[in-house]
Amino acid sequence: MSLRVTFLGTGGAVPTVERAASAVFVNREGDRFLFDCGEGTQREMMRSGTGFAVDRVFVSHLHGDHVLGIPGLVQTLGFNDRTDPLTVHCPPGTDDHLRDLVHAVGHDPAFPVRIEPVAPGEVAYETDEYAVRAFETEHRTVSQGYVLEEDDRPGRFDRPKAEALGVPVGPKFGRLHEGEAVEAEDGTVVEPEQVVGPPRPGRKLAYTADTRPRESTVEAAEGADLLIHDATFADDMADRARDTAHSTGREAGSIADRADAKRLALVHISSRYAADPSPILRDAREAFDGECLLPDDGDLIEVPFPDAD
Repeated sequence: MSLRVTFLGTGGAVPTVERAASAVFVNREGDRFLFDCGEGTQREMMRSGTGFAVDRVFVSHLHGDHVLGIPGLVQTLGFNDRTDPLTVHCPPGTDDHLRDLVHAVGHDPAFPVRIEPVAPGEVAYETDEYAVRAFETEHRTVSQGYVLEEDDRPGRFDRPKAEALGVPVGPKFGRLHEGEAVEAEDGTVVEPEQVVGPPRPGRKLAYTADTRPRESTVEAAEGADLLIHDATFADDMADRARDTAHSTGREAGSIADRADAKRLALVHISSRYAADPSPILRDAREAFDGECLLPDDGDLIEVPFPDAD
């Protein structure tokens, strides 16, 4: 079951030739989400081949480099004859502004656009297999991050043992794997725990958007398979990061280390590093022993299961 992350926009407030404004596309087995939608997002979607079939947009805050791509995307979806609703999740108190933004071009969208505020700690969207919830961040306006976390999966099924216990090959294997006791060929009852291992963890993806380093991020991203964190500046600009409510690469690395994340992706790279962003990556790696990435626009990451070989 795939979980793919495409970095559509990894730049800061001022886009550059190399880096567009903030946008991350997540495809979980056909469920397609956008985390923020800065100016130029739809062009990056075409370049990256993600397509426009977005189910939901998760907005972190209302600064322009995170939302100004929404009106254009909505208009393009209408031109493509979309009829399914598009749901946009956002911080509390920002929904009216987002509705105004969606209608900024002077006409109603060709399909329903639902604006749904969600508070930190609440679940924005949930299925039988995973949930997306908001968590508190710290920026110069109302802001929040999001965590996509999958439910535990059933343990591994021991087919040889099931056969040795007399369970006939066929539908009873599936019933055992789903937690139901079955009858063997000799009439004895075989319980699921006899042939199914302990539950296996699902995957976890955390996205902060613009933020200062926060304990709430450590808690939300605990054990994350991928943490996407603000890393606007290198460490020698720590004062500037503090003044603008952003993070440095080293601060992002420290958060990832404390959260025991497996991988860290550094985004929202300031335009001052257009020629060479390597100092940000170097600083992050000094604080974080896990895999540390500084993705370019268009990069795609596959997030494997924690127990993948």
